[in-house]
Amino acid sequence: MEKLKLAYSPCPNDTYIFGNLALGNVPTDLTYSIELMDVEELNHHAMKMSYDLVKMSYHAYCKVINHYQVLPYGSALGYGVGPLLISAKPTQLSDLRRIAIPGEHTTAHLLLKNLDLQDYEAVPMLFSDIENAVLSNRVDAGVIIHENRFTYAMRGLHLVEDLGQYWESKTGLPIPLGCIAIKRSLPKMVKQKACSDLKKSVLLADDDIGPILKYIKEHAQEMDESVMQKHIDLYVNASTRGLQAIDIEAINYMIGTVIPSKYKPVDTEHWLFIEK
Repeated sequence: MEKLKLAYSPCPNDTYIFGNLALGNVPTDLTYSIELMDVEELNHHAMKMSYDLVKMSYHAYCKVINHYQVLPYGSALGYGVGPLLISAKPTQLSDLRRIAIPGEHTTAHLLLKNLDLQDYEAVPMLFSDIENAVLSNRVDAGVIIHENRFTYAMRGLHLVEDLGQYWESKTGLPIPLGCIAIKRSLPKMVKQKACSDLKKSVLLADDDIGPILKYIKEHAQEMDESVMQKHIDLYVNASTRGLQAIDIEAINYMIGTVIPSKYKPVDTEHWLFIEK
């Protein structure tokens, strides 16, 4: 029986996706050793190829494209799902000098760089610390992701730029935020089984969230349940349940933006694992 090292984040969209697999509700020939960690920590581990199957930012994936393939299920991708640039008081982009980001290799950082801001310092920190860093004036602004998009206004913070909207206005494409990727070096049959397990885990959650609700809540920590549900509804969407043609176009565009010299045009079959 093959054993795979699997890592993903404790965010509700990931625990929704993997909950049934983690709790043994998916019949499988594989066994999984599972670890949960922050998205940028996952990105760093992806660079070191620490895990067989791992959630990572699409920005990070562009840097490990020759070592991992994206599975067609589990992605966080869509319209209106992008990171937000926020500040403690109404301000102009030109006034920003220090901007907190949730990690150097996150898609949030890539989208911030798309703004072509001049003379600013990106300050990496844990995504959940960014709002407090902005409120305490340790930074001029911060790029928030995950559930913080639902709570920042309640804390008196102000939207400077919707980075997802900016991407969409420039490209007309959905935003590739995060993916589930598997090591290229694994046998094809193992990759097929892992892909099937992931799909089954998501479909079981869609049929009935009840068996995994406790698991999701435990890892969501102190998140309000209504915010947790909004998080799932936003980031677990049609693209999560199977990449569509427009999603693949968006991913190809991002890969071509990050590493244009290596892939012109981008070869979809190079990065996407085909089940059959």
